Amino acid sequence: MLTSVLLKTLRDQSRALLGWAAALIVIVAMYVAIWPSIRDQPSMNAFLDQMPDALRNLFAMSGADMSTPVGYIKIELLSFMGPIAVLLYAIGTGVGAIAGEEERHTLEFLLAAPVGRPRIVLEKAAAMAVGTAFLVVVMGAALLWEGTWTGMDLPADRVFAAMAHLGLLGLVFGSFGLALSAATGRPGLSRGLPVAVAVLAYAVSGLGGVVDWLKPLQKYSPFYQYSGHDPLVNGLDWPSVGIAAATAAVLVAAAVVGFRRRDTAV
Repeated sequence: MLTSVLLKTLRDQSRALLGWAAALIVIVAMYVAIWPSIRDQPSMNAFLDQMPDALRNLFAMSGADMSTPVGYIKIELLSFMGPIAVLLYAIGTGVGAIAGEEERHTLEFLLAAPVGRPRIVLEKAAAMAVGTAFLVVVMGAALLWEGTWTGMDLPADRVFAAMAHLGLLGLVFGSFGLALSAATGRPGLSRGLPVAVAVLAYAVSGLGGVVDWLKPLQKYSPFYQYSGHDPLVNGLDWPSVGIAAATAAVLVAAAVVGFRRRDTAV
């Protein structure tokens, strides 16, 4: 198993992944169960309309309408809770890839195996990508299946377009955590800095439409690549997909370089 870092990592993560998947299924079920009590309440849309533009942009995707299944899911799941869950998993996995192995004193066994450092990083990144993809597919499938319980009809192709963008968002910040983890071996820094940058990027994306001096920065935010083109309504936005994928690839390459250069005293 040590000759395949990817398989070993996936095996080690299997129970945690199943736990994450179960949690996401429950979260989606909770939002689906609440939907019937929301859809016939015009006061909810009135509340949204009365919110200041800055708050509405921060906590709801553009054009969200609580009276429709698409609008409800955009506000309740895809604007906040969904990204938080995916980012927590991806960042935690990216940090655990190298710094976590050091903290558990298992890195020396990994380095003693007949695999080079670049391959370790690349296969750890691949395991993170597989795990993230698994979770967003589970979330998308749960939306489509559980939504039928309450008449929440969602377009399958648009749901999985939104899940693809969400998965790429997770990979960007997970790769950032991996790069810091590989370069420093410090789990606290490697976990805290991506979270701080994610919060900042979220604010820039949300407020860029209403704050003039943030507008030039908005399109550089990974959250803008995730939601700025409204994938649940418009489907995949290929330029945004390309930017997010390229960003993650650059960060993984930085992780390879950082790990090769670092003295791990092994």
